[in-house]
Amino acid sequence: MARSIDPKCRKCRRAGEKLFLKGDRCFTPKCAIVKRAYAPGMHGKGLKRGLSEYGSQLAAKQKIKRMYGILERQFKHHFDEVKGKKGITGDLFLTRLEMRLDNVVYRMGLAGSRSQARQLVSHGLIYVNGRKVTIPSYEVKIGRTVSVNIHKKGKNYFKNLSQILKNKKDFPGWLEFNKEKLEAEIKDFPDRSEIGVNVDAQVIVEYYSR
Repeated sequence: MARSIDPKCRKCRRAGEKLFLKGDRCFTPKCAIVKRAYAPGMHGKGLKRGLSEYGSQLAAKQKIKRMYGILERQFKHHFDEVKGKKGITGDLFLTRLEMRLDNVVYRMGLAGSRSQARQLVSHGLIYVNGRKVTIPSYEVKIGRTVSVNIHKKGKNYFKNLSQILKNKKDFPGWLEFNKEKLEAEIKDFPDRSEIGVNVDAQVIVEYYSR
């Protein structure tokens, strides 16, 4: 299973903003954007961010790709899945990314970052409708339930997490989360305002339509 192993903090610095790739660390003074708010590389401090139209499209694509931790081939595959469907292609594309199993696990609060959520899925700790799924890109449909492997709930990680989630209130509206069972039912598609991606997804459509 291919995955990006590039330094996460360099990705944020390249984007010029926090992409929250390291979970709680991103909210501390140790965050790279706080310490070095310029592009990586020996010429990073003097790098000008003025971009051409193509450069802006590429930067937007790279930003979303890095946020979700997806490599180019799979990113393009997700785009191809939605480009022929009815509706606004950009919004449909973001919805497809949000409905990935690793992202759903992240939105449930079971992981501090999408990369950690991906690890939970690939290690067989997550069930969908009572069946183990180990594919992070698996598309979770409306009406399905995502839960923790019942045989793994006794692990200290999930015991501690259960206590933390008791005070958590900001769950996405498209998820119905049961704090006692550590499971969530997908009630609807994510609303554009809930996705939290500060990028016009139509720019991605324009990039792939060149």
